[in-house]
Amino acid sequence: SPLEYSVLPVQSLASGGAIWLWPALALLTLILAIGIVYLRRPKPSDAFGDEEFLVQVENLSKVYKDGYKAVENLSFTVSRGQVVGLLGPNGAGKTTTLRMMMGLIFPTEGAIYMDGKAVYPGSPALANLGSFVEGPGFLPHLTGRENLDLYWKSIGRTGEMYLDEVLSITKLGTALDKKVRSYSQGMRQRLAIAQAMLGMPDLLVLDEPTNGLDPQQIAEMRVVLKQYAKTGRTVIVSSHLLAEVQQTCSHVVLMHRGHLISFGPMKKSLSKNRQSRSLEEIFLELIGDDLVIGKAVK
Repeated sequence: SPLEYSVLPVQSLASGGAIWLWPALALLTLILAIGIVYLRRPKPSDAFGDEEFLVQVENLSKVYKDGYKAVENLSFTVSRGQVVGLLGPNGAGKTTTLRMMMGLIFPTEGAIYMDGKAVYPGSPALANLGSFVEGPGFLPHLTGRENLDLYWKSIGRTGEMYLDEVLSITKLGTALDKKVRSYSQGMRQRLAIAQAMLGMPDLLVLDEPTNGLDPQQIAEMRVVLKQYAKTGRTVIVSSHLLAEVQQTCSHVVLMHRGHLISFGPMKKSLSKNRQSRSLEEIFLELIGDDLVIGKAVK
């Protein structure tokens, strides 16, 4: 009938409109969601820190989406030529602090400055930082030298590798030209440290570099870190092995449950208490009653 002919085009148009309407609404919703996430993400700071310090951590906090406070109101400074131990039991916030320092995650509040420049994901300041986190990953069928060359090319650096200087410090010797599959755990760790040192950055950040090493290998790693600092550069190393850090580090930052307990020169940290006591004994005493002091050792 004439009525049927007049209705069908309208129904067809409505059906076609519905087909295109839902994808359009979905796309609009996605764009709005991305916009909200972008606006709510932490903004990189354009502020400048104090250039007197190589590293300046200022009121740093990290709260995850589930409400867990990994780091809360953390502040300390690091000068050039120091080996700094970032210490605390598991869950103290050490790795989270280092991840923010390496520009892998944004802080919730506060800021980190390196050589006076703000650190955040993509920050230009990160070009002068070498790091070793969560164990070494190498291609086992390649030699140590080939792995280092491949890494240097993959990160797009165009400057000098300073490979001779790095090898002089890490003492890889003839192992450098052997396939990585033949390396011991200690030698793999040493190669990972060498990789972090490529380019001789002003700051070397190492997360638990002695994990899996025997006592002799730990002692050798201690020498490597001290030698790097002797070049006028700085090492920040996290660990839960307080006795080892006492022998390695010139300065110490003690953390517990995301808070700062104490920081300052190692010798003064020990002399503030009885000289005969170890760093481990002092640390356990400080956290024994879950006291969070947040003080600098003068």
